[in-house]
Amino acid sequence: MSTPRPEDRPMNTPDPTLERWRLILGAPAESCTGPLHGTAAERDSALDWLYGRDEDLRRRGVRRPSGSRAGGTGPSQVTAVDWLDDIHRLFPKETVERLERDAVENYGVHEIVTDPDVLARVEPSQALLRAVLRTKHLMNPQVLAAARRIVDSVVRELMERLRPEVRQAFTGARSRRPSRLPLARDFDHRATIRANLAHYQPEQRRILIQRPHFHARTRRRLEQWQLVLLVDQSGSMAGSVIHSAVTAACLWSLPGLKTHLVAFDTEVVDLTSEVSDPVELLMGVQLGGGTDIARAVDYGAGLVENPRRTIVAIVSDFFEGGDPYRLVRTVRGLVEQGTTVLCLAALDEEADPVYDRALAGRLADAGAPVGAITPGRLAEFVAGKVGR
Repeated sequence: MSTPRPEDRPMNTPDPTLERWRLILGAPAESCTGPLHGTAAERDSALDWLYGRDEDLRRRGVRRPSGSRAGGTGPSQVTAVDWLDDIHRLFPKETVERLERDAVENYGVHEIVTDPDVLARVEPSQALLRAVLRTKHLMNPQVLAAARRIVDSVVRELMERLRPEVRQAFTGARSRRPSRLPLARDFDHRATIRANLAHYQPEQRRILIQRPHFHARTRRRLEQWQLVLLVDQSGSMAGSVIHSAVTAACLWSLPGLKTHLVAFDTEVVDLTSEVSDPVELLMGVQLGGGTDIARAVDYGAGLVENPRRTIVAIVSDFFEGGDPYRLVRTVRGLVEQGTTVLCLAALDEEADPVYDRALAGRLADAGAPVGAITPGRLAEFVAGKVGR
């Protein structure tokens, strides 16, 4: 079916392209695009409820309160509950998630995570989980109970996604020996083709497989290793705190690996006893405050039992509020005694870090590689060490 030409459109029917430009550019563009009507006007009102709070956009004239809300000051009297209902009705899911994230993270609309009526309507997401962790100190017991739904839902989703990656990392490498165990992931297509060439059918150009072949897996020689995760719980590290908790929970019950999880700001809190329940763990984390990485690394060094079979992973933005010289000295000491030290500027799905590059460079010079990593890649790295 061909797209209708503009001249074939009935009179008074809005032009979708002009409507989209009007939604992007705001009310000042109406002299060129014409006004909005119907659903498009509702979308604009919903966008203006949120982005009308942006003083920079107002100052530049990109967005301004629409005529339906003139006469008041600032955003309209529409509540966060009304707005959430509107955006879920007017926009696709991907747009709704972006609007909810902007509301909480950029414009401080804390009602989304502190109002029980709003929490009952909102779609759980990692952005909202980060918001819950940042604002739960503002919540009364009733709201905390509602917020737990978001924490539980997002953690369960992350666990379901990460567990297969961890399991695959720890199953062992393929060996050249054949196996009688028919597992799809161990299917040996080369050996199967060679063994069944006699059953090739030229007319149909295919091989009838009468006997499939499979690889065996090496059995990992598991000796006791330690993984010490030191996680910065300053506000900017919320995403890494979430993924560290979930990663530690996935690694917790693996044979041959003893996992510790330690959170820190200016204080150090050992959360190892709560690793098996990441929901409770995250509800107990308090984001914000200063940062004393040196103190946390000193604590982690005290947990090391066998230096040559220990991995210490420091998850931080490395903006040190404590003593950087002490931090570098302690890291160098761990490395010199044989401990593997990793400096992770981000541990999450995006692996997009913001960190103090000067201090990170000094830690790298001390023998601790610096980078960002996804939880799955960390599991692969740990599995490679443990399986040696």
